[in-house]
Amino acid sequence: MVDVWAVFSDFKAYSDWSPTLHFIASAPEVGKKVAVLLHQPDGKKMTMHPKVLRLSAGKELRWLGRVFLPGIFDGEHYFILKPNADGTTQFIQGENFNGILVPFLKKMILGPTREGFEAFNIALKKRVEDRKNTGL
Repeated sequence: MVDVWAVFSDFKAYSDWSPTLHFIASAPEVGKKVAVLLHQPDGKKMTMHPKVLRLSAGKELRWLGRVFLPGIFDGEHYFILKPNADGTTQFIQGENFNGILVPFLKKMILGPTREGFEAFNIALKKRVEDRKNTGL
């Protein structure tokens, strides 16, 4: 888990390897907003300013992003690391969406958003493995 967290929490290096999360402006702090630059697989780019809800080093990062006011389109995004019995790490990424716009944005949620999560997870795995193989 240490290796995965080391790569995951090196937010400034995201632009070197992540296809979707290109930049997190500063180290996340619970209760504060953080600027996140996102490139979706469909080509859309956006800067978000989610509020960090939980940060447990080596285990979890969770934030809440909103469009306009609460209840319009809210997304609680989570990254969770769990140890496996064989010494590997399970990396879980997801988002719980709420708000009146959710039914109208299902195509985006089930398409580019989900694809972006999968692309990030694959790239994270590759980055961790590459670092292990090169001894970094």
